Amino acid sequence: MVFSFGPKQVGLLAGLACSLFLGACGEPRARDLSDADRSYPARLAERLANARTGDIIDIPEGVFALDRSLVMAVDGVTLRGQGAERTILSFQDQVMGREGLLVTASGVTLENLAIEDPIGDGVRISEAEDVIVRGLRVEWTDGPDAGNGAYGIAPVRSANVLVEESIAIGAAGAGIHVGQSRNVVIRRNRAERNLVGIQVENAVGTDLYDNVTTGNSGGILVNDTPARVHAGSRTRIFDNYVFANNGENFSRPDTAAAALPAGSGIAVHGSDQIEIFNNAIADNRSANIVISALTGTAQTAAPSTPDTAVGPDRFDPFPETIHIHDNNFSGGGGNPDGLELQALRVVIAGPLGRMPDILWDGYIDPAKMVDGAMPEDLRICIGDNVTDIVNADLESGGVRPRIATSEHRCHLPPLPATQLDLVDPTGTGTD
Repeated sequence: MVFSFGPKQVGLLAGLACSLFLGACGEPRARDLSDADRSYPARLAERLANARTGDIIDIPEGVFALDRSLVMAVDGVTLRGQGAERTILSFQDQVMGREGLLVTASGVTLENLAIEDPIGDGVRISEAEDVIVRGLRVEWTDGPDAGNGAYGIAPVRSANVLVEESIAIGAAGAGIHVGQSRNVVIRRNRAERNLVGIQVENAVGTDLYDNVTTGNSGGILVNDTPARVHAGSRTRIFDNYVFANNGENFSRPDTAAAALPAGSGIAVHGSDQIEIFNNAIADNRSANIVISALTGTAQTAAPSTPDTAVGPDRFDPFPETIHIHDNNFSGGGGNPDGLELQALRVVIAGPLGRMPDILWDGYIDPAKMVDGAMPEDLRICIGDNVTDIVNADLESGGVRPRIATSEHRCHLPPLPATQLDLVDPTGTGTD
């Protein structure tokens, strides 16, 4: 599928994005728990504790007030509600636990329910395999805030995970976070009013497609950080609608998102082997795509390799093998975040112009240069996109920023698709 939206179509889709997915766009609203069921959660926790492989636990329709985390620790169990607006687990009164739902088992399916206002992450999937998440809504009902939980739906150190047809709203970190995991597919989700809509951090083999991200500070972020199990690689971002991610960046200064300009559509921060194609990317005020190195270690770090522990002495902070092609861009870049980016916009586009769609900080690894140029397989390539890329020249202190489109008119081989081998106990399929 190749997007070919004009301004009118983009405007229509902005409205449709609210109605095509579970839930509805609108102002944040705190959940009234005066009539919530406070007795059923204890029975639900007991059922989860005593579950056996193959069990399907159905949660009835209703609003249920919980004061502690739920834990799924038995393999092969399905937890199923009656719909994300009909089965609502509220954690407003939570006093115990760090998540709404913690999954430490494999072969698990979660579907058709809502988790609201947990202290920490909404759903944390930790060191698990073969997990399906479908039709969930994780929301902080008072809206985005630095005091909310970090992640809505978060597979961490896990493998063979599918997250689909779900919604994440109001997370202080990322609505959907894929951390240090392998073989993950994120599809047909909506991430709205989070710090970052969807984040892929140090993950290997991740496909993101048919998602909508809007109202976040950054729509989609792919980043690597040191001191993780392995470096990230092979991330494909395609057929997504990434528009108007212009929220405030309220991240802590020690997080990966702190360097993300508010108003970024898709951002690549120190990661390799990324293919961005067939997306509609519109109206992100800093830039529709941002590519940057982790500059705090850029001058001293040595390269790492995938599947190798990436402590600070082996971490490679330079984004390489980035292929951006066949996207549809519209608007954006007219009001970048911060005085430095505003000044860059004026230098590049004039006082009334807008930043070109792709903004690159200009950092490269001199140790990888061959005859004064980066090897073909490590380049940032923009294919034949009808757009420009800006080299901000931060490596030289920003003294010679320029439009560098002609230097990046190249192509890279397509990355392989992520293949999942999942058994779906509900019989609805995972294809």
